[in-house]
Amino acid sequence: MNFKEIKMSLDTILAISQKPGLYKLVTQTRGGFIAQSLLDGKRISANLRSNVSVLSEIAIYTLTEEVPLREVFKKIKDKENGNKTSISHKDSKDVLEEYFFEILPDYDEDRVYASDIKKVVNWYNILHENKLLDVLDVPQDAKVGAAEEE
Repeated sequence: MNFKEIKMSLDTILAISQKPGLYKLVTQTRGGFIAQSLLDGKRISANLRSNVSVLSEIAIYTLTEEVPLREVFKKIKDKENGNKTSISHKDSKDVLEEYFFEILPDYDEDRVYASDIKKVVNWYNILHENKLLDVLDVPQDAKVGAAEEE
């Protein structure tokens, strides 16, 4: 896999517990990894015991299924015509929930909390600011196939 493929994949964008924002995986080390903040560009090292979520593996509960975060981001991107969200992740619980119902009308209110919606809105805006939303338009299979050919 070449560096450009690594750089432009939700598989390498991380949410690290107790750390604000999102991080791009830079490299793996023996005891963990090095990641770069998408907020301020600072690099951090994290060990294997860190609670890390890869964005490509996160899904949102609906009443019938789990929708991959990638699909939720696509719905937000479509609603906002590729722009930042019309709301802030700091808005009230009611505003966040109303917005999320527009994006994902059948999301499971019992299992998706306002704090989860805040994260999704914030992460979407961070990806937008870093010009990383175009990766949502590339089919998952196409990225893997392109990487394997090189």
